[in-house]
Amino acid sequence: MSETIAQRIENLDWPRYAESLHEKGYAHLPEILSAKECKALTASYDDNTLYRSTINMKRYQFGSGEYKYFKYPLPDIITDLRHSIYPYLAKVANDWAFKLGINEVFPNQLEELLEKCHQAEQNRPTPLILKYHTGDWNALHQDLYGEVYFPFQIVFFLTQAQVDYTGGEFVMVENRPRMQSKPVVLQPDRGEAVIFTTNFRPVLGTKGYYRTTMRHGVSEVKTGERINLGIIFHDAQ
Repeated sequence: MSETIAQRIENLDWPRYAESLHEKGYAHLPEILSAKECKALTASYDDNTLYRSTINMKRYQFGSGEYKYFKYPLPDIITDLRHSIYPYLAKVANDWAFKLGINEVFPNQLEELLEKCHQAEQNRPTPLILKYHTGDWNALHQDLYGEVYFPFQIVFFLTQAQVDYTGGEFVMVENRPRMQSKPVVLQPDRGEAVIFTTNFRPVLGTKGYYRTTMRHGVSEVKTGERINLGIIFHDAQ
């Protein structure tokens, strides 16, 4: 890929992905990261100078596996992804807030959102890299981290399903009021990404829009090693 990260993001069919977010609460993006970039990110997992903390998922009963939060300054590729994607999602976020009667306006640029986080004493970066081995999994959860949060996040798949690992599907569950929950199971290719709601999404009912809460997780990895990059836009307390 000869284009910069910003150019790749700009060239995406954002009206199509915005429509998917409105209709489903998530959008599956095509290959954004090259094989070389994916390999570089996976190789950086062992460079502990890049991270502020390491979480053993089994210890906290989050599942089984491990993930690490990057520290500031973030690697350039993560900064570029975070800042380039945010403005497109801010438009959808504001539309969702309007539909749900939420008195909040998300700024057009990420710097302004982060400033709001810092004013609320949310100063720790939230991008993270996750590693799963055979038998590992991730319980259904949400990544809120504080009072200030952005309604979207994104996961990049750095290893290839059916080649580097089997199982380990990306799972989302939509909890619909007074109805049974809806499961969504995806298995993107290396370099691809999924944007999904951090907390809830608006759904049009007979009396207007209402909220449905969504959680996400990872099914059990059957064989191999699965590595992902998670981009969360708000900072943590």
